[in-house]
Amino acid sequence: MEVFALVGPLYRRVQRKIEQDAAQGISVGVRAVLDLLREHGPMTVPQMGRAQSLSRQFVQRMVNDAAARELVESIPNPAHQRSSLIRLTDDGHAAITAVTAREHALLRQAGGDLTDADVTTCVRVLGRMLELFDDVDLSAAEPPR
Repeated sequence: MEVFALVGPLYRRVQRKIEQDAAQGISVGVRAVLDLLREHGPMTVPQMGRAQSLSRQFVQRMVNDAAARELVESIPNPAHQRSSLIRLTDDGHAAITAVTAREHALLRQAGGDLTDADVTTCVRVLGRMLELFDDVDLSAAEPPR
């Protein structure tokens, strides 16, 4: 329970900091979409929703915001006619690269006396906790406001 007591406030503070510092006014939701596409390549909106544990509707709004700023574009999906693939544009790739570079510089400040083993253990523990809740229905999940 101590981990949950720390993770929630940490997540909300990091989310707020990202929004305050984001280049080009990119929201946390749009940032998440851009980062996911950079990591995995073109995806459908439902695939992004599942990957982020968010509702398809929320992800669609974030994709629409990103598309309005020409950070992403729809392309035909050979596997499914009615569910287009979304991919980064060159501007989208540049935007997410700039945002994550600033975030990494900020997060390096947390290093202090933390070792690589500490970080590895933390990631393993959080991964297991996430697996514990794999069965949770996320069909209507939206991030906290």
